[in-house]
Amino acid sequence: MVLWKHVLSAVLVAGALWAAAPGVRADQKDPVLDALFAALTATKNPGEAAEIEKRIWQTWSVTGQELVDSAMARGVIAMNKGAFETALKYFNDVLSLAPEHAEGWNKRATVYFLLGNYPESVLDIQRTLELEPRHFGALSGLGLIYAEMGKKKAAIGAMEQALEINPHLDAIKVQLEELKTEVSGKPI
Repeated sequence: MVLWKHVLSAVLVAGALWAAAPGVRADQKDPVLDALFAALTATKNPGEAAEIEKRIWQTWSVTGQELVDSAMARGVIAMNKGAFETALKYFNDVLSLAPEHAEGWNKRATVYFLLGNYPESVLDIQRTLELEPRHFGALSGLGLIYAEMGKKKAAIGAMEQALEINPHLDAIKVQLEELKTEVSGKPI
């Protein structure tokens, strides 16, 4: 379980750090995302991919609503410090103020995962994906949770979906290959 938490933490902390952009009105409905996702799948340049991924996370994270963005930022800080109960409170505030904000659901799912509450995390991931089906962070997290729960085929499916959207998730590629080897019983 520790390895999975490290992988998820790496993916999500990167998203949390990139989310600390100056306030702009945006979210999962921003039309700029279509071009960013097209560029993300098209590029072969890791540096360019990282920059595109950063812009996607920033777009997802900022609503332009001062109270929501403040609660989101405080939740991210608390989560990064390991103050998960405090982070949960802030993300609950985000969701009460902006229930259609996909990244709010994703952040709360992350905290639930880190607290070991997989059922609640999965529910929040499902809501994230209803609001933003291209959320590769949520799909990656879902794959890691399913792997922790022993649902290896479901984990493989979620990770493959994440990689279709963002083929630059190297840690997920490694975990996916390990899972495929476990399921097939032979190296792939």
